[in-house]
Amino acid sequence: MSVKLSNFTNDDRKIIERLGNFSVLEHIRDMSIAPDNAVTQYYMSEMGVRRRQLVVDLDGSNSLVTQAGAMQWLFGDINATTGIKGVGDLFGKMVRGAVTKESAVKPEYVGRGRIVLEPTYKYILLQDVSEWGRAGMTIEDGMFLACDGTVEHSIAARTNLSSAVAGGEGLFNLSLKGLGIAALESNVPASELITVDLENDVLKLDGSFAVCWSTSLQFTVERSSKSLIGSAVNGEGLVNVFRGTGRVLISPTAPYTGSLYQTTHN
Repeated sequence: MSVKLSNFTNDDRKIIERLGNFSVLEHIRDMSIAPDNAVTQYYMSEMGVRRRQLVVDLDGSNSLVTQAGAMQWLFGDINATTGIKGVGDLFGKMVRGAVTKESAVKPEYVGRGRIVLEPTYKYILLQDVSEWGRAGMTIEDGMFLACDGTVEHSIAARTNLSSAVAGGEGLFNLSLKGLGIAALESNVPASELITVDLENDVLKLDGSFAVCWSTSLQFTVERSSKSLIGSAVNGEGLVNVFRGTGRVLISPTAPYTGSLYQTTHN
C-alpha cells in the first residue's frame, strides 16, 4: 500500500518548522476567500495572521494524542483509539478534563501514515517536553493541541487555592512530562515569547501572561504588597508568583481572545 501526495506544499503553503515527526504548515497566501473579504485577508496575511496546521508523521513505533475534534484528514494504516487503559484511567481523565478545560478523552492515533489537523489562526508552538526537566511543563488552559503518545498528562494545582479564586485564576492546569514532542496553540508567536530562567528566585506577573512554565516551580497568586493597604496604594492588587528553579515563557502582551481564534476543536 502506498500514497502519492501532490500539491501538499506549494508557493502558498509551506512547512515553516519541524521538530521530530511534527511539522507546522503555514498558509502563506489564502486563495480560497470571497471577494468581499479579500482586502481584509490580504492585510491579515501581511501581518502574519495566517492559517496554520499541525502535520504529524507516524512510522508505527510512535502514536499521537490530539485534542478532541482536531483531526482534519489522514492517510495510511492509522487507527484511532480512546487511549483509555481501564476504568481508573477513564475516571482520572474525566477529572483532569473537568478541572483543566481540556477535552476529557483525547483520541490517540496509532499506525503508519500522516495526520493533518484542522487549521487554526493561532501560532503552533512545538516543544520538546524532555527539555523541561523531570517534572515537565505546565501549560495555560486551552493551549494543548497534540503530543506524542509517550508524553504523560497530569494535573498541576495552585499552592494557595483561596488566592487563586480571589485573583480570578483557575485552580488547575494541564502538566506534561516525559519524552516526546508537544504542540501548543498560542496567541503569540514563539519569536515574541520572553524566556525567564529562574534559579532559586522569584518572578511576579500582573496578569495571565505566562504561557507555560516548569512544573517544578511553586505557582501561587498573592497580594502585590504585604499589606492590603499597600496593594490598594500601588494599584496592582493580586499577582501571579513563580518561585524556585525553572523556566517561564511569557507573552509580552495580554492574550487576545476574539472570535478569530475560536477553532473548530475548542
